[in-house]
Amino acid sequence: MIQIFEFSPFHENTYVIADEATAEAVIIDPGCYEQAEKEALGQFIEANKLDVKYVLLTHSHLDHVFGVAYVKRKFNVNAYLHELDMVIFNDVPTRCALYGLRGFEPSTIDAFLKEGDQFRFGNTVLDVLFVPGHAPGHVAFVNHAERYVIGGDVLFKGSVGRTDFPYCNHADLINSIRSELFTLPDDYTVYPGHMEPTTIGTEKQTNPYVK
Repeated sequence: MIQIFEFSPFHENTYVIADEATAEAVIIDPGCYEQAEKEALGQFIEANKLDVKYVLLTHSHLDHVFGVAYVKRKFNVNAYLHELDMVIFNDVPTRCALYGLRGFEPSTIDAFLKEGDQFRFGNTVLDVLFVPGHAPGHVAFVNHAERYVIGGDVLFKGSVGRTDFPYCNHADLINSIRSELFTLPDDYTVYPGHMEPTTIGTEKQTNPYVK
């Protein structure tokens, strides 16, 4: 089961991935900012009797980590991020202040993930791909059995991730898409960090930035 929540003024996609056989689950990129958003996420998990095992982060731009402290505390789980993204994660409070976003609760990362890691919950396995560019430690999570990728802000329907932020690199972004994401089969669904899903094949054929 994949449940998508659109949170915060940045319209960020937060994902709850649940193994239907065991009800074990992960939360990817908890972007819940307002208290009502946090409660909506918590109530969904409780209503479905899900057992959250991990908080996984594709990267640490502020809109993807607003709810990390909440979900860690609520479900007593560890948060995982690529080590190269810590420079961004540690700067989130400053960025929130620049945006005038008050009430952000800082948090901590408990362990670093890396390319080739696997996260297992129930019978579900997510493989970690290293796809830098939009952020230096950006990763994607691939479920080969169910043929999808949780891609964060790398590849969108008809677009790609921004590279005008600090620590971004456009050449790295395009290389990540071509050498990592575009080597996946065409029928794999891409669940991005913003906007609606697409497929690898559609973007290979029509995306003007990486055709």
